[in-house]
Amino acid sequence: MGRIIGIDYGLKRIGLAVTDPLQIFASPLVTVSPAEFDNFIKDYLKTDEVDAFVIGYPVQMNNQPSASVVYINPFIKKLKKTYPEKHIYLADERFTSQMALRTMIEGGVKKKGRQNKAMVDKISASIILQSFLDSRSNKTENIKQI
Repeated sequence: MGRIIGIDYGLKRIGLAVTDPLQIFASPLVTVSPAEFDNFIKDYLKTDEVDAFVIGYPVQMNNQPSASVVYINPFIKKLKKTYPEKHIYLADERFTSQMALRTMIEGGVKKKGRQNKAMVDKISASIILQSFLDSRSNKTENIKQI
């Protein structure tokens, strides 16, 4: 069983998280720039088996895609084309940045540390991925495979 990679896509930074080999829990991995993403994933796949990608997908409160999908859809299309053998899932990413900040506060991270956007992005990716894992284990259908 391979790992699953969670992705919090942004124009400036991409937060990444990864599951354990048994796909039970998610952990923050790293934050990379969009320009570094392809090389990072290619190198990661050389050392670790990955079964799927879970991408945080921006939706509005009415469950319609937000305006930022114009930036993320080309990323998803390219990922799908580059790794056609990998499953790709879209997961609701609403409020993950706020949840990441709350997690940092509860974890005792000082204000200066909470201003580190890269840390927020990889924690957000971890929250997206853990939500996917929880949804999958609870057999709810709020995730979408593409």
